[in-house]
Amino acid sequence: MTVGPALRALLGIALLTAMDAVVKAQMQTHPFILTLFMCFAMGGVCALAVLAFVRPPRPTRASLIGNTVRVPIVVLTAGSFFYSLSVLPLAEALTLAFLAPVFVALLGGLLLKEKLDSRILQALGFGVAGMLVMVWPRLQGHVTGAGLGVAAALFSAVAYAFNLILLRRIAMKEHAAVIVAFQNCGPALCLAIPAALSFVPMSGRDLLVYLAAGALGVAGHLTLTSAFARAEASRLAPLEYTALIWASLLGYFVFGEVPLITTYAGAVLIVAGAIAISRR
Repeated sequence: MTVGPALRALLGIALLTAMDAVVKAQMQTHPFILTLFMCFAMGGVCALAVLAFVRPPRPTRASLIGNTVRVPIVVLTAGSFFYSLSVLPLAEALTLAFLAPVFVALLGGLLLKEKLDSRILQALGFGVAGMLVMVWPRLQGHVTGAGLGVAAALFSAVAYAFNLILLRRIAMKEHAAVIVAFQNCGPALCLAIPAALSFVPMSGRDLLVYLAAGALGVAGHLTLTSAFARAEASRLAPLEYTALIWASLLGYFVFGEVPLITTYAGAVLIVAGAIAISRR
């Protein structure tokens, strides 16, 4: 693997983790649904600007249908993950998201009839064990808040895996800028009415922060797409786990969060399972 794609992947992961931190901060002062809408809306503005600049070919009918079908899945994925961010430490929410590769393999077997071998079952076992080790201390005595956050993070991982299954065929034939535009503008349209019902006044600073979140998200997705276009996915996939480093640092310095030792112990098990999947 050359250095270029690796650096692109690392940058993309850092950008997306920074976006998560911005969203978490905004949810402390704004309603959840409004924050979710604003991130997608500002991401849509940035994505449309990229489209106007690169001018990719018009999407085909199959692409329009495929990307449209993905919109509600994107809303569910992002909504459940951002909710988990609002009640869990940043590092813990991101670590639970690492279960997604295991769910991708499982769904690939169930939906695409791909081969399910013993490594997938082993990875699932590692993932479940890691999840239990990580969240058990949080659940004791705090079932209502932390429990819902854990459930939301797990649901997000499953929804994200399903989203990736749908994305596989689209990504091979469609320009990345088109895909990113759909996954921002579509959810923004879906959330417009609920967001209007929960609207609260915003300052110019708030708008700039949301614009920054949108720009970070679009830049992160495009950078990662560029990296995976230049190197094998199996070689770049382990780099995704550097998100835990960024999440730990941002969680500590921005939100004063100190991850428990069980967070890292669980992360080791979850990452071990996910790596086993990527090398099968």
